Amino acid sequence: MRRTLARVFYAVILLLVAGAGSAALFLHSSLPQTDGTIALPGLEKSARVSRDAHGIPTIAAASEHDAAFALGFVHAQDRLFSMDMMRRYGAGRLSEWFGARTLPIDRTVRTLGLYRAAAAQYAGLSPEVRGALDAYAAGVNAFLATRTGALPPEYYLLDARPEPWKPADSLVWGKIMDLQLTGNFRGELLRARLLTRLSPDELGVLYPPYEKDAPVVLGAREVDALYAMLPPGIGPEAASNDWVVDGAHSQSGKPLLANDPHLDFSAPGVWYLARIRTPGLTLAGVTAPGTPFLIIGHNDRIAWGFTTTGSDVEDLFVEKPDPADPARYLTPDGARAFTTREETIRVRDGADAALTVRATRHGPVVSDLANYSAGGDILALQTTWLGADDRTPQAIWEMARARDWGEFRAALKSYAAPQQNIVYADVDGRIGFIAPALVPIRAGGDGWLPSPGWSGDHDWTGMIPFDALPMASDPPRGRFVTANNKIVADDYPYFLARDWELPYRAERIASLLDATPRQSPDAMASIQADELSLAARSLLPLMLAIKPKGDDAATAAARLARWDGLMAPGAAEPLIFIAWLRELNRTLLADKLGPAFSFYSSLRPNVTRLILTEHKEWCGASGDCGDALASSLDRALGELKSRYGADSAQWRWGRAHEASFASPVWSQVPLFGRWFDLAIAVGGGDDTVNAGVMFMGDDAAPFADRHGPSLRMIVDLAAPGDARFMITPGQSGNPLSPHWGDLLLPWRNLSYLTFDADESDGILTLDPK
Repeated sequence: MRRTLARVFYAVILLLVAGAGSAALFLHSSLPQTDGTIALPGLEKSARVSRDAHGIPTIAAASEHDAAFALGFVHAQDRLFSMDMMRRYGAGRLSEWFGARTLPIDRTVRTLGLYRAAAAQYAGLSPEVRGALDAYAAGVNAFLATRTGALPPEYYLLDARPEPWKPADSLVWGKIMDLQLTGNFRGELLRARLLTRLSPDELGVLYPPYEKDAPVVLGAREVDALYAMLPPGIGPEAASNDWVVDGAHSQSGKPLLANDPHLDFSAPGVWYLARIRTPGLTLAGVTAPGTPFLIIGHNDRIAWGFTTTGSDVEDLFVEKPDPADPARYLTPDGARAFTTREETIRVRDGADAALTVRATRHGPVVSDLANYSAGGDILALQTTWLGADDRTPQAIWEMARARDWGEFRAALKSYAAPQQNIVYADVDGRIGFIAPALVPIRAGGDGWLPSPGWSGDHDWTGMIPFDALPMASDPPRGRFVTANNKIVADDYPYFLARDWELPYRAERIASLLDATPRQSPDAMASIQADELSLAARSLLPLMLAIKPKGDDAATAAARLARWDGLMAPGAAEPLIFIAWLRELNRTLLADKLGPAFSFYSSLRPNVTRLILTEHKEWCGASGDCGDALASSLDRALGELKSRYGADSAQWRWGRAHEASFASPVWSQVPLFGRWFDLAIAVGGGDDTVNAGVMFMGDDAAPFADRHGPSLRMIVDLAAPGDARFMITPGQSGNPLSPHWGDLLLPWRNLSYLTFDADESDGILTLDPK
């Protein structure tokens, strides 16, 4: 009997091992075929895809059609599941996979109508761009039809399958970017919420005006309920840099352009590096998986980069229902009926969710997301990017194919949203700056708070004419620098925004450019690596004017007094400073702001400085900020001891400030997140050029780096083909791939890649079938 049981036991073990091995081999077949030949329906002529050691492809095709087709095929090979997640997010269909937990996101996206707006864009595009979208979709679908291996492993975890790709699936990516990068309406809600506790003067302390001498690029309850209903991802965490210098300020004699757009970290990341060659055209840079467009990069004659402008292109309007008929609302011309549509959201393992979407003349009624009581005031959202005149994909396509400043500028006449600061350089020596978008002109007010919708006094009366948008070329100083800072002087005749990102990064970039009058790619790289905190240098003299309460506080203050302000990962001083500033803000603001503090909470050094210098009444009735400074330092040190040990000599900024790249699926699965989520110790902070933005409201990990350089690019127009790039964490969206996170370490170490002749990861030929 014992021998029989032993045989059964070992047989079961062998079966389990064999089953696990078979499953592993099967899932391994989800990795892309990178060499050989594949015959595909829909391709006109053969295309060649060569990959380098990091899985970065070069696509050589006989036409734009075949290049778009091949790009769709390659994107699907490497990023199919993340592409699927993107289109489901944009269509409000996440709950079909994830159940009721994603219903708030789906309700929001359906109410805004992102996918409807994307689908409507298609008809307004040129035949050339529609053809590229069609060819790209055909390439994705050719992969789905001809693949012989497994799907990416997430599909089996969710028991799901991909659907055929459609052109609107590509266009919805732009709408998601609109939502993430122009989320001013969330700010309007927060400010309205704060006004339920503060006076207008007190609100002005929390939102100080832009400093006069800082650099510019060119010379209620219902509110609480609605704010709480908004899902993450609405509204920007502004932090991006780009700058360009002309040939007189470069060692090569040609312009140099640098860009590092900052976005939330995730695994996989938002970008996918690719080079595309067709007769007469070479494009290189970052693509967005799910789309056929090169977003940032260069061709053989020009280069360009983006940062977010932050202009206010969204307004919330308070609408009044008609007292005589709740199906109507008041307008300057009398009562008007709401437009309505019915949406059905399929919910996995649950009943379908019905959604009635109402809209006014201004746009969708977003207050319905908070389940307002019948008869109350409602909030409608007006945006530039939900309108029928959004032809941004046309602009992106033509921009990448421009040959000079005139063609580049003309391409951007079709650009609607999100407004971006775009720097430009070309091989002829010209440099330029332009901030294209549809930016509203208001009859009254500036859209900083929700406005009355029934009077017409705050209605949009038009858009800023294209020729009046901020733009210039070949400036006398020989450079443009943008870092989400204010881009126009006070005498600019149109309103763009009231809130601009603090000028620290722009000031630091400008000073480093001044220090090296003739730039090189290496000098540009050193600027992108810079981790000096001007905020720390500005605030510490004010914060250190205290009498420490004990030996630990005295030691910490002495260390900070000697600190040079570098947010280096191996130093303790950055951690002490940030923890102290966080606790100081809590001391100064938490009681006054109440429940809204967690939403307002971030480092906000300009607000802290204003309180310590001009509004000491926020420090307490006595107006003495010394107690607030000393007590907050003690609490900060206590928190650091509890997190990192009692010996402050062992504290390190990098230990607390890890850059975290979580998978939206695997991080939710016990144990798997530990395998597939990525993290690495980094330096930098909210205000440094090499930025690492923290979410101060996250008590579990307030110092973690959540948002930063998603791409680094440096292009010397003397040799565009030698441009330097880096993305993170890797090219692949498949956690079983060696390219899932192989770029994380070189990204942290400020290394770069170039598109060269390396074809070590294979050569794949795509033939027409």
